[in-house]
Amino acid sequence: MSNRPSLLCTFYPVIRIEPSLVPRGDGTDSMANGLSVEAYRLLVEQAQVGLFVTQGERFRFVNPQLAEMFGYSCEEMLDGLAPLLLTAPEDRPLAQEQKRLSAAGLEGQAYDVRCIRKDGSQFSARVWGRAIRLGNEPARLVTLHDVSELKQAALAAQRRAQLFAQAEELALIGSSEYDVSTGVVMQSAGMFRIFGAPVIDGPVHGEWLMERLPASEAPFVRTILEGVRADVPCEFEHRIVHADGSLRTVLHRCTAEVDARGHTTRVIGLLQDITAQRHAERQRDLLAQSDAVTRLPNRSVLLDCLEDTLRQAQRETRQIALLALEVDQLRIVTDSFGDAAGDQLLAAAAERLRVKLDPEHLLAHLGSGRYAVLLSGMADVDEAMAVAAATSIVGAFDVPFTIADTEVMIHCAAGVALYPRDAESADRLLHQAQAAMRRARQQGGRQVCVYTAAHAEAATQLEMEAALRRALERGEFHLHYQPQLDLASGALIGVEALLRWNDPVRGNVPPDRFIGLAERTGLVLPIGDWVLRTACAQNLAWQRAGLAPIRMAVNLSVRQLEQPDLVARIQSVLLETGLAPQYLGVEITESVMMIDADHVARTLGELRALGIEISLDDFGTGYSNLSQLSRLPIDVVKVDGSLVHDVTAAPQDVSMTRAVINMAHALNMKVLAEGVETEGQLTLLISNHCDQMQGHFFSRPVDAAAMAALLRERRQLPEHLLQHRQRARTLLLVDDEDNIVAALKRLLRRDGYQIVTANSGAQGLQRLAEHQVDVVLSDQRMPGMTGVEFLRRAKALYPDTVRMVLSGYTELQSITDAVNEGAIYKFLTKPWDDERLRAHIAEAFTQKELADENRRLATQVHDANQALAKVNERLQRLLSSQRERISLEERSLEAAHDVLFNIPAPVIGIDLDGMIAFANADAQTLFAHAPALLGRPAPDALPAELLKVWEQGDGRDHCIELDGQPYRAVCRRMEGVASSRGTLLLLSRSGAAGIH
Repeated sequence: MSNRPSLLCTFYPVIRIEPSLVPRGDGTDSMANGLSVEAYRLLVEQAQVGLFVTQGERFRFVNPQLAEMFGYSCEEMLDGLAPLLLTAPEDRPLAQEQKRLSAAGLEGQAYDVRCIRKDGSQFSARVWGRAIRLGNEPARLVTLHDVSELKQAALAAQRRAQLFAQAEELALIGSSEYDVSTGVVMQSAGMFRIFGAPVIDGPVHGEWLMERLPASEAPFVRTILEGVRADVPCEFEHRIVHADGSLRTVLHRCTAEVDARGHTTRVIGLLQDITAQRHAERQRDLLAQSDAVTRLPNRSVLLDCLEDTLRQAQRETRQIALLALEVDQLRIVTDSFGDAAGDQLLAAAAERLRVKLDPEHLLAHLGSGRYAVLLSGMADVDEAMAVAAATSIVGAFDVPFTIADTEVMIHCAAGVALYPRDAESADRLLHQAQAAMRRARQQGGRQVCVYTAAHAEAATQLEMEAALRRALERGEFHLHYQPQLDLASGALIGVEALLRWNDPVRGNVPPDRFIGLAERTGLVLPIGDWVLRTACAQNLAWQRAGLAPIRMAVNLSVRQLEQPDLVARIQSVLLETGLAPQYLGVEITESVMMIDADHVARTLGELRALGIEISLDDFGTGYSNLSQLSRLPIDVVKVDGSLVHDVTAAPQDVSMTRAVINMAHALNMKVLAEGVETEGQLTLLISNHCDQMQGHFFSRPVDAAAMAALLRERRQLPEHLLQHRQRARTLLLVDDEDNIVAALKRLLRRDGYQIVTANSGAQGLQRLAEHQVDVVLSDQRMPGMTGVEFLRRAKALYPDTVRMVLSGYTELQSITDAVNEGAIYKFLTKPWDDERLRAHIAEAFTQKELADENRRLATQVHDANQALAKVNERLQRLLSSQRERISLEERSLEAAHDVLFNIPAPVIGIDLDGMIAFANADAQTLFAHAPALLGRPAPDALPAELLKVWEQGDGRDHCIELDGQPYRAVCRRMEGVASSRGTLLLLSRSGAAGIH
């Protein structure tokens, strides 16, 4: 047959053939086996298999069955249609490989491919081909069978097997088969058992299942079953009605079988009764969503229900209320009686709340004695109704609880929040109710609070904390600088760096709102590092701009002082920025006395040793402890602005500032007054020998550019306020009689005094604030305040003044007391003698100037002693450091000597004078027969060969012989820091590695 393929087509009237397939007419039109050509034609025509012949890349022959399979006519297929295009793209490599094997003479095998019809649809085919020759050219004869139905049947059988394999593993299952064409449903016995119905031996009608479903679920199930597809197995849950009337839950699995054209022929279903399983899951979920102690719903359940209620309230445009409750004493009960007693209290409290609430209200336990109540079931809840309900609930705790045979009185606080007024989401509404509850708890007792914006402080703090964390990354911080001035010279000697925060939302945030928050959250550590680095860099920038060098004071928090590497970090910043340590100061607060005093003293001592000034900020407002203060290396005590009162303050208040100044000076510390706002305050401080000041009187905190302008202007305090300036002698005359004051001015003007007058004691105090007065001359009898009282107060406020009384009224006891107290220097009587009065006043000025000079000298001596003490302290630290370094070097030298002495090779050290200064143990052993090496000249002690190696000193290995033994020797120079320190001879046995 393969030899005569053309004869098969000669008599096939419906097939187009190529000219090469026309019969030859040579008498070979019959087959050797006796079959006629007509018989072969009938065989090809009736064959239920596709036949075709390909040659090259085109069809040479196709039979009608093949053309029908693909939906083409024979002419279309033979008219240049490429055979490979009829194969699905993903199967073309397989067809190409089979063609290659056939062309190579290898016997092919049947294989399956997907074929493409003319309309684009696909079908599965089994193909077998073999090589033939056609017109003396190679060709290929191929048969093709449509196996789509076989494939579908196999797939359906596989799916059915899988379904029933799963069914065998299930407890209570039933199966059904629905024939689409006949409408017959066959069910297994298990299906009837699931429904509790008697078993029917035979088919049932198609609505049997639908009749046994709840009316609300039947349309749902019908829709799913009608949409079942063969390629998408379906699984869903629904309920059925059991024969006993109960509802059961089933898991419904189904799949479909289709014919070759993709039409559904059968639907196979599998039902499993999962009622018990779902009940167990609901119980599990109930336990997971309930509090184990109170058996109340937990927070998750509350929020879910609250979300549903909010949506419903939104649709109905009504308000709802949420109550947040908390019972106190829980921690005390737990600590006193144990955890079991605490659980008992929680359960008892929950029971009382249940009694007070309507059944439709939701009560939940949020943990730790905190409850929530959702007032639902009401048409609308306003604030009055919610407060009334909360008040009733709180009243349930008026009766004490009995816990462990002990009556315990429990109070309950309640907070109320309303939707949509206070919040529009479930979690936010709960948050607002709890904020109101916290406010109620702060008020104490059985309180009910309705949420207001003021209760959102905690949320505000959290938002600010988040913003504070981002502020450093976003560059929202900047520094302002407040000048610090010396009260002796009036010069600007330093600045305090003050942190400022410009938030894009909140604007400029006051420091008292975020500094404490940074402390509590630990953000003060990275922020503090930024402040330190920025301040040091700015100070150096001012210096490089040619401005006078000043000290930059940076505040250190308690958190920073607690860090063990604080000193190293500050040193690192100084090295990084290039700022000299003497131009940096650190300020600490009294709160550092609450932490480890030894650690603080050690850390501050190390900073002070670097030359950094240490200031104690806000002294007198916190944990003042003189015993600890004396232990800390403090340079400057900063008096808080709240203690720097105006001159009109009572003397006992002002004496606090004076006491601080005297105490600090006694401890060899300087005093800086903060918050100085008026000239009167400054005069008071100067008269009490305060050393430095800062405050709005000179300048508010300014930015870097404005601070640079102040430094460039060399701005300082007004000259008339400074202690060291030469000024006119100032006399204050206080008398309520104008003629007396006028007479005294005429008398004393000739002596060159600057005379200031006042008509009362209060006015005299005001003049003292306005002028730097040296001598006060006051009358005794004046309205409102006697002269003695006025001078007592003047002494308290301005102790350096010389105070005298000029009066015609004598009250011996009060004057004696004033003299004894030092409030009065002299008592003079009216009428006066002009010359004697002038002499007394001149003497008073002399006493004042002597006292001023003594104080000036004492201050200079004190400052010199302080400077000397600091120098001594640094020298002591330097000496201590040098001693430690020398000790380390000595130990290192000893260790090196021991190592060198015990090296397992002879080593000889020779100094610059050629004297043997060292010989280790092996060297002494090697030359044991000769006199001792140490202290001898090398030319006398060393053998000739070794001496030659030493003289060459070239650092190379030399082979020598000592006592008949071969050695390798090397001589090296020992180099010190500046010059040669001698030479070293090293020997080793020949054959050992050289010493390099």
